Amino acid sequence: MERIQKPLLEVSDLSVSFRMYDSGLEQKQLPVISSLSLKVLPGEILAVAGSSGSGKSLLASAILGILPGNATVSGSLRFDGEPLTPERQAKLRGTEIALVPQSVAFLDPLMKVGAQVDGHRKPRPTERRRKLFCRFGLPEQTERLYPFQLSGGMARRVLVSTALLTSARLIIADEPTPGMSLEQAEEALAMFRAMADEGKGVVLITHDIDLAFHIADRIAVFYAGTTVETAPAADFRQGPEALRHPYSKALWRALPQHEFRPIPGFQPYAGNLPSGCLFAPRCPCRTAECEKSVPPMQTVRKGEVRCFHAT
Repeated sequence: MERIQKPLLEVSDLSVSFRMYDSGLEQKQLPVISSLSLKVLPGEILAVAGSSGSGKSLLASAILGILPGNATVSGSLRFDGEPLTPERQAKLRGTEIALVPQSVAFLDPLMKVGAQVDGHRKPRPTERRRKLFCRFGLPEQTERLYPFQLSGGMARRVLVSTALLTSARLIIADEPTPGMSLEQAEEALAMFRAMADEGKGVVLITHDIDLAFHIADRIAVFYAGTTVETAPAADFRQGPEALRHPYSKALWRALPQHEFRPIPGFQPYAGNLPSGCLFAPRCPCRTAECEKSVPPMQTVRKGEVRCFHAT
């Protein structure tokens, strides 16, 4: 009998909106994430893929509790089986849960890089950090530089090194490889793979679905602030016939090495979402039901999909 593994991270029916003001200074809520669900198991890499503006980075901020003050959050966030309350998020942030941020602005401009990466750990992991820097092709003098003296690619490698030095059980890597050479990106991904193989959970947020094919165990596809499909990475490598959602199939066909076929239309703006399925206005399979009702998440062929006509 197969043992059911307990999720390290579980996100259930997450919704995030921002309090905004329209032209008449009237308050309104702008929904940016709606009914989003996913889970991350110990020992796996879950890649979160989707176009810009689909809610990928906001998910990371919600998990860590670093959304701005005008955000309203509902739904459930659980880490290691326990609710992620604001107090628990603050306690686990940087210790049990580590972030590789998308923006290099997370580096303190007034602190030298070496001391910044070492942090407050006792004893200081200077030798481990130097070995990481060496593996990423960072010159020895990097530790004595300030962030403004780094190139964009160097700064991103420093951020990845910071997360890899932690003893965190969950690593959230938000677009960790832009600005790196192919060799450096492969080295970073190999390290994330090694961490997962040691039993840690890794959330790899990326717009590069081709990258996700080769490193992840499972892939969650985001569209307009929600999950439309979560499936084994092997299904994405196999091709569209193994996928379930029309958007996932369209993403596969849009890759340069496949048909390079663009998806007609645009992802809807958060302030003007369709009333039914979010993908319905662009979907070749849409019916009247799709335009009226939001499809529930369902299990199809060992994957999860939000579509009335999933195959």
